[in-house]
Amino acid sequence: MIHLRLLFTLLPLLGAVNLLSGQINWLSWEEAQSLNEQDSRKIIVDVYTEWCGWCKKMDKETFAKAEISDYINANFRAVKFDAGYKEDIELKGRVYKYIRTSKGGYHELASEIMFGKLSFPTIVFMDEEFNILQPIPGYKDPASLDKIMKYFAEDYYKTTPWKKYEEMYHQQPAKTVPVKSNGS
Repeated sequence: MIHLRLLFTLLPLLGAVNLLSGQINWLSWEEAQSLNEQDSRKIIVDVYTEWCGWCKKMDKETFAKAEISDYINANFRAVKFDAGYKEDIELKGRVYKYIRTSKGGYHELASEIMFGKLSFPTIVFMDEEFNILQPIPGYKDPASLDKIMKYFAEDYYKTTPWKKYEEMYHQQPAKTVPVKSNGS
């Protein structure tokens, strides 16, 4: 009995340690949907494959940065989604399946949220109701992702064209994510 009480006391603390350690709290589609029923947030989806070298580089060099992970954890539900996932996923009343092809296969949800362009890595931004706002293909360094994720998290996408937002972003006196110098 004491062990169960201790376990239930420590579980919330373990989650807090994950958030404080600069790691993204990655969720499954089911977990993100369940959490959004109680407290809705925008969704950020990292669509990757096991064989994708740029995906691994992004995990190590971008998502691992505390400034990035802390901002994502505070502003989004983060879903890490393998485009080769073989199980069914239900989203917004539709069941998505794995599609076999002569070259292996892909998950039809990955294809749908990436508008049919299977390119990895791709980050997909969704609103609180899981409507697609924008897929962003390709590797993003921390400074690039910082700018992009704030555009969606802070609702600039609703009123401000991207070019105008970029100008505003670059005029900010202090950035959350510093731009890496090239050794000079």
